Amino acid sequence: MARPPFDKLEARIGYKFRDLRLLTEALTHSSYVKESASGESDNERDEFLGDAVLSFIVTVRLVDAFPEYDEGKLSLARSSLVAATFLAKSAAELELGDYLRIGPAEERTGGRKKSGILADALEALLAAVYRDGGIEAAQSFVDRVILPADLAECLDELFTQNYKGILQERLQAGQHPAALYRVVKEDGLEHQKTFTVEVRVGDSIIAEGSGGSKKAAEQQAARLALIEMGKKKVEANG
Repeated sequence: MARPPFDKLEARIGYKFRDLRLLTEALTHSSYVKESASGESDNERDEFLGDAVLSFIVTVRLVDAFPEYDEGKLSLARSSLVAATFLAKSAAELELGDYLRIGPAEERTGGRKKSGILADALEALLAAVYRDGGIEAAQSFVDRVILPADLAECLDELFTQNYKGILQERLQAGQHPAALYRVVKEDGLEHQKTFTVEVRVGDSIIAEGSGGSKKAAEQQAARLALIEMGKKKVEANG
């Protein structure tokens, strides 16, 4: 598949690269490097950097937009905005898959439309913008391509989330085991029960949540687990 000219992509993201090698690397999937034996670098390191840059920029935007919200609530909003599913949607709107360099085998299996590949490529593209133009260029990219135009208008989407899905993505990104949920208590009459569910990662119980159904209790447990994980990350960085 012939790749569209870079100038169309640059127009869509609102940024003109000085060093096109950075852009090329950001769009190079590992399958291309492995199957072509070209010796070129793939975009995995760029994706790693882009993830960190994105988290920083989104955090700043959320802190500025919602000064009344505490760390836990801001952490949950950030999780939704940097989630792979959200990034993949933004990448699809850019038609980023059309610009990727991928191997023939990955091409045959629909790699250009795979959400994981698209999300990683978008983070790699952000890293390329940052390396080429600095933090201000990266901030403009995030504002133009990833973040909603008005965060305040997206309160329901930001703060009413599928917490189990967000938690699973966070754990996968950190190469942790999948979360396991277990009902540990049931209270009340048969038609008015309250369920308490614990969420466990590996050998550790991360949090417990309660709700009027097992699903509601699981979502509450996942939400509290994300808050706890956010606190531990802040403590570790501090």
